[in-house]
Order: sequence, then C-alpha cells, then structure tokens
Amino acid sequence: MAFVTTKDMFAKALKSDHAVGAFNVNNMEIIQGIVDAATIENAPLILQVSAGARKYAKPTYLVKLVEAAIEDSGLDIALHLDHGEDFEICKKCVDDGFTSVMIDGSKHSFEDNIALTKQVVEYAHAKGVVVEAELGKLAGIEDDIKVDARSATFTDPDEAAEFVERTGVDSLAISIGTSHGAYKFKGDPFLDFERLQKISSLIPNTPLVLHGASTVLPEFVALCNQYGGNIPGAQGVPEDMIRTAAKYGICKVNIDTDLRLAMTAEIRKIFMENPAEFDPRKYLGPARDAIQKMVQHKIKNVLGASNTR
Repeated sequence: MAFVTTKDMFAKALKSDHAVGAFNVNNMEIIQGIVDAATIENAPLILQVSAGARKYAKPTYLVKLVEAAIEDSGLDIALHLDHGEDFEICKKCVDDGFTSVMIDGSKHSFEDNIALTKQVVEYAHAKGVVVEAELGKLAGIEDDIKVDARSATFTDPDEAAEFVERTGVDSLAISIGTSHGAYKFKGDPFLDFERLQKISSLIPNTPLVLHGASTVLPEFVALCNQYGGNIPGAQGVPEDMIRTAAKYGICKVNIDTDLRLAMTAEIRKIFMENPAEFDPRKYLGPARDAIQKMVQHKIKNVLGASNTR
C-alpha cells in the first residue's frame, strides 16, 4: 500500500475496455466514501485535488488524509493535481508528495502550451512524478477554470500527436464535447467519438483523459430540488457514452459534480426531515455513505473497473 503513479493503472486500461476513475476530493468524508467504494470494488483509484480544494482544505491536510486512507484501506492510490495553472503550483505539488500533476496550458497558444508542459514534464519526471496535460478547451466552470461554450474548441488529432511527441507528457486530456459543472449540454448530449478514435489511432500508447465527465445523475438532482434546492435543467454525460469512450482510448475519467450532488442531496434531505439536527456526524455520515454507493456504481457499471486493481 503506497502512493503510486498512474503508469500501471493506465497500462492495464489501455489493454482493456475499462477506465480509471479520478475523483475530486475536498474533505475527509468525501475521501472516505470514495476509498471505501474502491476497496469494495477492488478498483484502481486516483484522488485528485483542484485549485478550489487546495484553497479550502489546504494541501497538507489533503495529503495527510490520503495517507491515512492508504494506511486504513491497504489500497495503492495515485494523488493527482487537477488543473495546475502554472509551473509553480505543479512544482509545489511534486515537492509536497503528489504522484501525478496536471499542467493545464490549454488557455495558451499551441507553442506556449508545449513550452509550459515540457517545463513541467522535465521537473516532474526527474522526481518520478507523471504529468497530464490538456489540448483543446472544455466549456463550463470548475473552480477557477472558466471557458465560454462559444470559445470551446475540440482537440485537433494531428496537433495531439505533435503535442505528445514534443512534450513527452504521460497522458493527455482532450476536448470532444464534455464540459465542467452540472449544465453540460443544451439539447441532446453529444461526444465526438469519431474525433476520439482518430486521436487514439495517432497516439495509441498515450492514455487519454476525459474531463467534465460527471453524469449529473437525475435522482440526485431531483432529491436536491425536492428538499429545497434549485438546480433546474442540469444535464450531464450519459453513462453509455462514458462506457463507449473507454473503448476508444479514454483511460481516466474525471468525476466531481456527481460527488457534490450525492453529498448535497443527502444533507438537504436530513436537514428538511430533521430540522433540529445540528450534529455534523448525523448528516456528514449519511452523506459519506451516499458518495460510497454512487462511486461503487460508477466503478462497476460505468467505468467497468471492478476487480482490475
């Protein structure tokens, strides 16, 4: 049991039709729910930390919580920086013990993205840490990452091949139609599988990453709204599309919004049904259980990753 990189996880995924779940974490209960689910399903696991999580919980707390999860569960876990915005934050996370970092240079020009990614790769690889980069832009909002849908651009397959060759990056996040947040689509959901297949054919040995891949499960949205929430028209990526993407080279699937919805729905329900409740254990405990059940469902029925550890 240890902190590990994603290398072995992705090598197995590339040879099969499953994908590894990468779940965003913000506090102890979220980590516990995810880890308990991965333990039960005997699945590989990536826990990832966004800019917002670093500000909220502080990196030291999150690293120590993941260390505790490894000791308690006996799992090997990859600790990943999600959407690192510059070299400095990637360097800090490498130095703090993260085993994987993402440098998100997608807002820059192609050449500047290459230069920035290469700088991070050189530093991280020297420390035994793997690097994810992003090419193309996703619509939606995730913490400080904001991209208007009209300026979102899909990943160009030829550029993806050149980018990987010139940077030496270990995995690549691509844009094929997903977006961050709970409002991913207006109208019918669409993922460009033809583009995905083309990218995968050009860089068959490079694990591909799907950001903004929460399903925004209707039952959690309905539960939130039933107990005082206001989340109208939320729509995520259908689960069958995630399963299809895993067959065409997607090795890592990022999930955040579904965690938030599962947790919030359960807490809202408890507060509405028990308005006198003020013991955090009485609402955070059930919220943790809701996360566990949801993550088990994702691992088993969507990612196909049960018993692939």
